[in-house]
Amino acid sequence: MSAIGYKRPSSSATKDQKPKVFVRAARGKVQKIVRERYLRDDIPCHSKSCPLCMSKLPTDSNGNEMEPILSEEPFYLEKFGRHYLIPDTNVFYHCMDALEHPSNFFDVIVLQTVLSEIASKSIPLYNRIKRLCQEKTKRFTPFSNEFFSETYVDKIEGESPNDRNDRAIRAAASWYTGHLAGLGIKVLLITNDRRNAEIAAEQGIQTSTLKDYVQFLPDSEVLLDMISAIADATAANEKASSETKAIYEQHWSTSRMLTCIKNGEVHKGVLNVSTYNFLEGSINTPGFNKPILISGRENLNRSVQGDVVCVQILPQSQWKTEAGEIASDDEDVLVNASAEPDASRSIDLETPTSKKAHPTGKIVGILKRNWRPYVGHVDNTTVAQSKGGSQQTVLLTPMDRRIPKIRFRTRQAPRLLGQRIVAAIDTWEATSRYPEGHFVRALGEMETKEAETEALLLEYDVQHRPFPKAVLDCLPKEGHNYKVPADKSDPLWKNRKDFRDLLICSIDPPGCQDIDDALHARVLPNGNFEVGVHIADVTHFVKPRTAMDSEAASRGTTVYLVDKRIDMLPMLLGTDLCSLRPYVERFAFSCLWEMDEDANIVNVSFTKSVIASKEAFSYADAQARIDDKKMQDPLTNGMRILLKLSKKLKQKRMDDGALNLASPEVRIQTDNETSDPMDVEIKQLLETNSLVEEFMLLANISVAQKIYDTFPQTAVLRRHASPPLTNFDSLQDILQVCKGMHLKCDTSKSLAKSLDECVDPNEPYFNTLLRILTTRCMLSAEYFCSGTIAAPEFRHYGLATSIYTHFTSPIRRYADVLAHRQLAAAIDYEVLNPAISDKQRLIEISNGINYRHRMAQMAGRASVEYYVGQALKGGIAEEDAYVIKVFKNGFVVFIAKFGLEGIVYTKSMTNMLEPNVEFLEDKYMLKVEIRDPPKPKMVEVQMFQKVRVRVGTVRDEHSGKQKVDIRLVH
Repeated sequence: MSAIGYKRPSSSATKDQKPKVFVRAARGKVQKIVRERYLRDDIPCHSKSCPLCMSKLPTDSNGNEMEPILSEEPFYLEKFGRHYLIPDTNVFYHCMDALEHPSNFFDVIVLQTVLSEIASKSIPLYNRIKRLCQEKTKRFTPFSNEFFSETYVDKIEGESPNDRNDRAIRAAASWYTGHLAGLGIKVLLITNDRRNAEIAAEQGIQTSTLKDYVQFLPDSEVLLDMISAIADATAANEKASSETKAIYEQHWSTSRMLTCIKNGEVHKGVLNVSTYNFLEGSINTPGFNKPILISGRENLNRSVQGDVVCVQILPQSQWKTEAGEIASDDEDVLVNASAEPDASRSIDLETPTSKKAHPTGKIVGILKRNWRPYVGHVDNTTVAQSKGGSQQTVLLTPMDRRIPKIRFRTRQAPRLLGQRIVAAIDTWEATSRYPEGHFVRALGEMETKEAETEALLLEYDVQHRPFPKAVLDCLPKEGHNYKVPADKSDPLWKNRKDFRDLLICSIDPPGCQDIDDALHARVLPNGNFEVGVHIADVTHFVKPRTAMDSEAASRGTTVYLVDKRIDMLPMLLGTDLCSLRPYVERFAFSCLWEMDEDANIVNVSFTKSVIASKEAFSYADAQARIDDKKMQDPLTNGMRILLKLSKKLKQKRMDDGALNLASPEVRIQTDNETSDPMDVEIKQLLETNSLVEEFMLLANISVAQKIYDTFPQTAVLRRHASPPLTNFDSLQDILQVCKGMHLKCDTSKSLAKSLDECVDPNEPYFNTLLRILTTRCMLSAEYFCSGTIAAPEFRHYGLATSIYTHFTSPIRRYADVLAHRQLAAAIDYEVLNPAISDKQRLIEISNGINYRHRMAQMAGRASVEYYVGQALKGGIAEEDAYVIKVFKNGFVVFIAKFGLEGIVYTKSMTNMLEPNVEFLEDKYMLKVEIRDPPKPKMVEVQMFQKVRVRVGTVRDEHSGKQKVDIRLVH
């Protein structure tokens, strides 16, 4: 039964069973394994028009009868009549973008055979099909043909799995054709496989290629563009005939790569393309203490950012340093879309004699592609305006400079100019300089806020579509009127503590609506303190194995942009029923400590509870109230206790070696009505920020220890691995050369001490800048399942704690939801659901939320960068900046006020004559001779130097939107 299928009726009898024989070799022995497949005769066709199947409707998990999906009045086309669609596997695999079009492709039967094939090839694609089946609006319905006695087919001896699956698809299409024959509804098998179509036609099955079918639809021009280059046989044949000369080396086969990796002849890793030079990438592998450099198109060999690749190391005589220049767009100039310039051209790299040389290699094969939909705009130099509506080949210039231009065919080229559009890569042959792809959709006019925001969300793979009906159906029927039961004998009060009388308050950023946490503190009779952290009880509403839980797991986290929030949970929960708003009763999960005067923990306990927060403060409001000596009420004094204890907790962490790092934090002031940016300011951190942080950290540590003690193999934890010492090599050398300071990195404690000592009395911001750059040398923190690594590896390097998890933000992080469920089971509040005791499943979920967390962070930063650009649009500002990287042809500066970095090109430092530039690599310095009359002069720029820059905006021809333009004031 498909994972998307329905619950089988318990009253149904099995009609047949088919034995399936497997042979497995184990420890040199051959074992014969027989599995039985039970076939049913009561699986309905899911059509509302079929009276026969209406009598055997399946039931859902609650035992309720499920309505059929397929319409009584399906779509009508003169050529095909009223019809349902059955696409084969390759149509889903290569043309999913077309099938998802909101105005076309309704009443689609998704066969179990197809789903199984898709699941084995691409889980993300499988999940897209699953979401379509859940949405109901397009009426995609799964059909369990592999368990139905009328449609199941045995494999014939000597038959390939692909041929058997094609036969199974034809068998299902043939059954549907006969089953619905008397109802005036036809079934159309969509396949681009000519042989499959010929056999189907001989069996009386109506067939069509996707391209031929689409030509009869109202949006045919757009839909034809959305068909994959692989599925479009015409385009493929044209390409094959026009391109014969190989530009790149052929990729190795998967079996050859895996054998050579095992033998140590080649290395496996993820390609990370340089932000400053799209013709250079690096790969981290366990075999080298420095990243392997990949330089030039030829060595990159058709790989893109994020691909899992196989790398062959070049002879040591060819090892190089990182590129000394910033690649400009001029390096990618071409005459037209079909031109194939020299593929081996790359930025000049010098073969070094110093220890700075990196191992250098070439990519010989790709183990896993990281292709995704890419956002960009059509290069107007590749559009032939005279062609009208005829098909032509154009290039998409992606917003991400690390991605190559994508060549695709379109019938709407003139209309796409000036539009922000999405395209997908389908293939990249060795004979083509650029990857081939297809048009997905247009987002709107470039530089409009709506189009640029959606582009940002797509670029960082943020799931931002509205919650499907299946998810909304999981919400409490009472809606906003849902309340904690007044009667404490109600089952919902069972094993909950009543904390409604405690003086609890929340402290959050201004305007916060999804309030996850609240706190209280009071003096105990023995002179110690009771401190409570109370967290929104999200798992009271979000139950395992429901549509809402699946959606939350898929989204992974709430994404915060400057002007909007993409919620992990529906708003009813996130901003109302779960949110610990003041003056209303809410379900909570409480962590309580007894502490002495020195913040030593006497004991800790956990309980489900009901609270009634007395106030919701912003950080500034809470600080003002604590500082106001006239305020002596119990709530304010409770916050003063929290502040006093938090300072002692923080000092203990620092003494243990916790790092006080930094990241650029800015706040965009926007217009309340239009959300247009008005001003940019650096976020000010107050003592109350630290107050909340310390107790959230303590709660996370306490919960981590509890769930690990109870579930040592499956606790969901968070770790921050110690960075390799080589990560600090460059920063240490720069600091020594430019400032005469030394950074000790052998332990987090020595690093913390060293950072405290690296102070420039003439430049107060220097220490903050150093902490920002130190953060970039770290590895990323990650979620993991405790049974997958040894306990010593649990350590969180940055926080200097041996164990850690996330518990305190379940409204916006799915990892916290898992921790809540495990903690509830650990305190015997409820039985641990099997869904969160399966180690393999938890590993997969952890990997997924790690990815979503990274994407959310990058989307948030990109949103800030976009709004900073909009705030500066049309104006010029002079600001202080700090040099953080030096190249031969320019340098990178960090502007603290705007929290952004940008490039100052040496060519921008002069108005007339090209400057003479001397790059002193060992001193991390540029000497630029400005030769403009009447006053030539020499300008020196070195790492960490404070400079004055003029900041404006210009239209970036590559991304098609406004970018920050930075010029040195000299």
